[in-house]
Amino acid sequence: MRDPNFTGYTPNRVSGVTAEEVITVTSRHVPCDGGGGALGHPMIWMRIEGEEITCPYCSRTYHLAPGTGDDGHH
Repeated sequence: MRDPNFTGYTPNRVSGVTAEEVITVTSRHVPCDGGGGALGHPMIWMRIEGEEITCPYCSRTYHLAPGTGDDGHH
């Protein structure tokens, strides 16, 4: 049974479980490689549909800055 806190492949932030690191971004398309060079993970690109998205590898959460546009539907 699928965890109700997951949407597609990307988990939602869960208080007390997900890392507290939140990165504010100005684009709906965000890359994540886990940081740390070789100690990170493969780079993936994620699209923020609502206000934030959490990386399924490292649990970093990317939050869309207020007033940010829609990236021209690309």
